[in-house]
Amino acid sequence: MKLQKRANANSPQKGFSLIEVLIAMVVMTVGLVAVLACLATAITATESAQEDLIARHKALDVMESIYTARNSQQVSFAQINNTAAGGIFVGGTLPLLCAGPDGIIGTADDGPCLTNGATGSSCPNGGVDCMVLPGPDGVLGTADDVTMSLANFTRTITFNPVQLPGGGQNSNMRAVTVTVSYTKAGWPARNYTVNGLITQYR
Repeated sequence: MKLQKRANANSPQKGFSLIEVLIAMVVMTVGLVAVLACLATAITATESAQEDLIARHKALDVMESIYTARNSQQVSFAQINNTAAGGIFVGGTLPLLCAGPDGIIGTADDGPCLTNGATGSSCPNGGVDCMVLPGPDGVLGTADDVTMSLANFTRTITFNPVQLPGGGQNSNMRAVTVTVSYTKAGWPARNYTVNGLITQYR
């Protein structure tokens, strides 16, 4: 009997104290909160991924339109500027309309967009650019296709002079900034900006 009591008294196996259990629970809670925050960020990024991609695409479209107009000598270098500085590009924040007869996005002759190039019907919301997406069947070009209006998107085209290192401005170069912004219910406004330089030389 004495030997058994001694063995129990010297046993290395002990239980956790209440404080140790509470500390473990706090550490575990902090870890779970961090994981939930990461999941929330991932869900947020996924929900706005389509709009972010559209904003990027629309901003790059404008930049490509400007470079193409310069490279094809459709416009002079002096015209590649905002209207306030004697150019053809309308300044300020504007809805996403399609290029007019001049074929250049962001000028005064921009007009309503069509759902399928020159053969489609007019986009809703006054002809603001739109996209046709596949409907429930997942096939584009069928009767259940859905038209997504881009009326919640805006575009700003800004030209600025390029400063020389010693002072003054480079008369052969301009900085171009294209910003496409969009709003979504329950979200703050988001922007996608493309910056570039354009010279009068091709």
